Amino acid sequence: MVYEIATLPVRPERTDSFGNAFAEVAPLLSRAKGYRGHMLARGIEQPHHFTLIVRWQTLEDHSPRFEASDDHQLFMAGLEDYLSGEPTVQHVAGAAFTIGPWDGSSGK
Repeated sequence: MVYEIATLPVRPERTDSFGNAFAEVAPLLSRAKGYRGHMLARGIEQPHHFTLIVRWQTLEDHSPRFEASDDHQLFMAGLEDYLSGEPTVQHVAGAAFTIGPWDGSSGK
């Protein structure tokens, strides 16, 4: 399992309507090969930054497959009027999120 973690910088005057715009293009993402789910959350310290976490079966399902697709072009076109800059993206590997051996309760 691979997680794409994207930070989406949104124009401050468009943050309130960004969630609706994302909901309009989300079906393009969810029908991609290897897509396993996503979460979009608005930042607390920086409310004009949204974090998108997408779970992919493999890295290749996201890049190059989805990124090279017409659906990705339509996905980004639906968001471009809301973005104040280029999204930053990183990938991490792992299983579904779980509490690991350190859960913060022991102070170690």
